Amino acid sequence: MARRIVDLSVSLKAGIASDPPPLLPKIRYFDHDHGAKDFAPMLGLRPEQMLEGKGPASEELEITTHVGTHMDAPWHYHPTMNRGERAITIDEVPLEWCMGPGVKLDFRHLPDGHVVTAAEVEAELARIGHTLSPGDIVLVNTAAGLRYGEDDYLAKGCGMGREATLYLTERGMKVCGIDAWSWDTPLIHQKAEIARTGNTALCWEGHKAGAEAAYCHMEKLSNLESLPATGYTVCAFPVKVAGGSAGWVRAVAIFDS
Repeated sequence: MARRIVDLSVSLKAGIASDPPPLLPKIRYFDHDHGAKDFAPMLGLRPEQMLEGKGPASEELEITTHVGTHMDAPWHYHPTMNRGERAITIDEVPLEWCMGPGVKLDFRHLPDGHVVTAAEVEAELARIGHTLSPGDIVLVNTAAGLRYGEDDYLAKGCGMGREATLYLTERGMKVCGIDAWSWDTPLIHQKAEIARTGNTALCWEGHKAGAEAAYCHMEKLSNLESLPATGYTVCAFPVKVAGGSAGWVRAVAIFDS
């Protein structure tokens, strides 16, 4: 059977506008000459005794678990989930949650800073003719997707609000994802709305829905604009960071023809 795989992950890269400045990743690249100096002594050799005097290349990273394409665990959102249970960490996320039918919601037309409602999710599902089933992995396509790494990326796109998130979890969704920096609306828009209304409950309201119903979301997805609404399997297994709030993930969409 022929199989096509679409990469839904961004490349982890330093020097681009991928995150707020305090969270930006730092990557040091070590070439083969450096590798020879480091690794030859481990084998009791001199660097020049390695093939053509070259050792293994390597990299050194200073990053959080929330850079690049990653999956947030319930522990990231709040200490508890399901209204009182201890929230699970990323290494405790059931693998069964991480592979399932993909369903894309296309919200690219919504303005930057818009908070998606349950009614808008319901309308989009009606438009694409899909009824959510437990195990569906919901992907949210926003205007941010094509702006990754650009100066306006952190302010681009809509975000998922509390009621939209709970609408999905009430229908059995355990994993979802978005191509923006955050599942919630961008920080600059959250801040402005909280200042305007004085309503502090608007802070990370999509994330905080995880205190009511356990779920995981992915952030900084890519290539969602190339996907149809349905008809593929999403695989997104997070790296097992012991006790971690998140784990990096190589998310893909698999089409079997």
